[in-house]
Amino acid sequence: MRIDVLADSDTRWKWGALLAGQLCPEGGADVHAHLLRGRATPTGRQLAEVGVSPASLRETTVADFLADAAEPGPGGLADADVVVLALVGGGVQALVHGLARAWRGRARRPVVVTGYVGVVYEKLTDGLLLRAGADAVLANSAFDARRFRDLYGPLGVDTGSVVRAALPFLAGTGERYRPSENRPFTVCFAAQPSVPEPRDARLHLLERCVRHAELHPDRRVLVKLRSRPGEHTTHLEEHPYQRLVSRLGRPLPANCELVYGNMGEVLDRTDLLVTVSSTAALESLQRGIPTAVLADAGVREALGNHYFTGSGCVTSWDRLDAGHLPAADEDWLRDQGVLDPAPYEGLRKRVAELRALPAMPPLSPYYTAENAPAYLPGVLARYGLAPDGSPLPTAARTGAESAGPRRAVRRALAQGARGAYRMGVQHVAPAIRRWGQL
Repeated sequence: MRIDVLADSDTRWKWGALLAGQLCPEGGADVHAHLLRGRATPTGRQLAEVGVSPASLRETTVADFLADAAEPGPGGLADADVVVLALVGGGVQALVHGLARAWRGRARRPVVVTGYVGVVYEKLTDGLLLRAGADAVLANSAFDARRFRDLYGPLGVDTGSVVRAALPFLAGTGERYRPSENRPFTVCFAAQPSVPEPRDARLHLLERCVRHAELHPDRRVLVKLRSRPGEHTTHLEEHPYQRLVSRLGRPLPANCELVYGNMGEVLDRTDLLVTVSSTAALESLQRGIPTAVLADAGVREALGNHYFTGSGCVTSWDRLDAGHLPAADEDWLRDQGVLDPAPYEGLRKRVAELRALPAMPPLSPYYTAENAPAYLPGVLARYGLAPDGSPLPTAARTGAESAGPRRAVRRALAQGARGAYRMGVQHVAPAIRRWGQL
């Protein structure tokens, strides 16, 4: 099965690549990677960290991706069995419109799959309707599937497109947690790029990690960071923890360190996972690791930790310092898909049924020029598309890179103008916003 994944960040590439593997659990997936050029295009290190080696890898733009989709002939994008749109909601809406136009009138086309890379704790209606029109919109739990169908049904969206699945890294049985006498008790704080966002709140969390290490010299405290300086993730990080270390006024204790790398490998040596609302909490819970969701800054929608209400995991650094180890509620875990032994059977069935049809139905996005004339054009224009789904004359193209053999993206990532652009987004723009508040 050929599966093409279009991703716009490191997190979404990880989701799309692992999802492709779940579609073919016996190893029969031929995965082709398309990385959308933009602020958060993954670096070579971030790609390698995922641990998936695609059959081909290229950087692209929306216009180039649609041009490839419209090009007939074997071996091309239109010849794929499945296209996974691992994008933010607006990107999915733009690509569904563009692909609907590119494949109009064709009896055979790829199955289009999309979904969410983490828990859905905000903008439920907006995000879901932007994803409507794909053949399969994945819900990561029974709880999400109910919410998605309850929203789609009254608005006339096909509820059959909602497919219950799980976050890909929760789909395996995984290595169950067992305490080890061969290493110190290890506490891992899973940091997030934008939660919490204010510098003082982030500094508070870093100080509490240090304090925990000082209070428990027999423990090891890991501050797990998403990206190295200069790299970007799905969300902007205005105050990286690496820089906040200098504001502590003292060096990190010997038993406290900043770490990078694959989250699963870090969890292999973790005895207590601490976070504000990272999806790493779900991966930790699936392994049976004691998991703490912090309420130090409140339990609020803006933080996303309200999603874990009822999990038994919401607590504070003070309680953790005193030795508390949260115990998760199993009914909550089951409803959130954490304990589902076979979460991808529904998706495999949906894809097989669509591929078996004599003629595929046309893609039908929810938003049209008729029902959303004051909203849709702006969404599409942000991705270089006209209201009819065609590329605008000013749409970005990869130029010479799109001609001839498909050149590997690795040698072009994080260099030249891209580095300057990222510096502007990560450092200059936040400074200008802060000056504007003075």
